[in-house]
Amino acid sequence: MALKSIKSERRRLADEVYDQLLDSILDGEIGADDRLVQEKLAAELQISRTPVREALLRLEQEGVLATSSRGGFVLHRMEEKEVRELYQARAAVEGQAARILAHRNDPQELAILRRTIETEENISSASAKDYFEANRAIHRKFVELVDNRYLLDMFDSIWNRAVGFLFFAAIEKVDLTKSLGDHMSLVEAIATGDKGHSLEVFTTHIQEGFELQIEGLGA
Repeated sequence: MALKSIKSERRRLADEVYDQLLDSILDGEIGADDRLVQEKLAAELQISRTPVREALLRLEQEGVLATSSRGGFVLHRMEEKEVRELYQARAAVEGQAARILAHRNDPQELAILRRTIETEENISSASAKDYFEANRAIHRKFVELVDNRYLLDMFDSIWNRAVGFLFFAAIEKVDLTKSLGDHMSLVEAIATGDKGHSLEVFTTHIQEGFELQIEGLGA
């Protein structure tokens, strides 16, 4: 694990530490066997322990990290019950976003969604990280267009919690292509202007994602 020293004063150091740690988890540089200790991280980053502690506690609060019996933090591993709860929360947030977008039925918003899907699904490699980030970007765009900061905050919190599960549930052993390719049907459901139908289509889509994740856990 190699983290870059932080010298920028333009952002809060705790935010920069948080971003670096989260990126390192996504890149696989921080693995299930790694233990994160604030003193060692602070020395590697060449900063004080306070922003490191803030970043670690934030990641713990979001469910990405868990405290280690040996001190410090390790990556949190989800059980099926927690994964189910996470997907239920996703259905609530994203389903509501779909209802709002269907009610507006704005052609410009629909065009943005279609462009986003076309761009993100054009994946050049087939790593779990690439599929995860493409899915997150697509689903985030639906919520982002609603223009409700609270829904977006909840979305980000839920997907950050998914990081720990995604990379330590052997998901690479399942067919990752199943996670992409069906997003245009979500846009078409919204384009009908039918709020109930849009909610149902989104809920079904998210349920299928849950089943894929459970398949990864079993693998």
